[in-house]
Amino acid sequence: MTSTIVAILATLGALFVLLAAVGIVRMPDTYLRISVTTKAATLGVGLLLLAVAIYFQELSTTTRAMIILVFLFMTAPVSAHLIGRASYFIGIRLWKNSVMDDLEGKYQRNSHVLKSETDDTPEDNVRHRDNEDDFL
Repeated sequence: MTSTIVAILATLGALFVLLAAVGIVRMPDTYLRISVTTKAATLGVGLLLLAVAIYFQELSTTTRAMIILVFLFMTAPVSAHLIGRASYFIGIRLWKNSVMDDLEGKYQRNSHVLKSETDDTPEDNVRHRDNEDDFL
């Protein structure tokens, strides 16, 4: 019974890691790649670590696997957010078919200030569009 559970968890984990790798190749821009990689790879590695913990059934191995899992779940979303934010701030463009840009007009390039409201100095803002209807 245990070997069946381990096989299912390991197979699902490997499948999610594979989907993350495919997502890196298939997604059209940096922001979508970050999103798909963070979600799928975190779930895949989490399932693999859970399979390791069940397979070995030792306190030291299970504890290590769970600590790694908690660390992964705490750091992966934060690091993906920071990488995405830094990409936006340096001017990496959105995909041309992106529906909306939530930060448009809120980040000033020269002062590095991110405001909650749209800024009234558009010449200082990071631009991701040529005009109102077109993403670069």
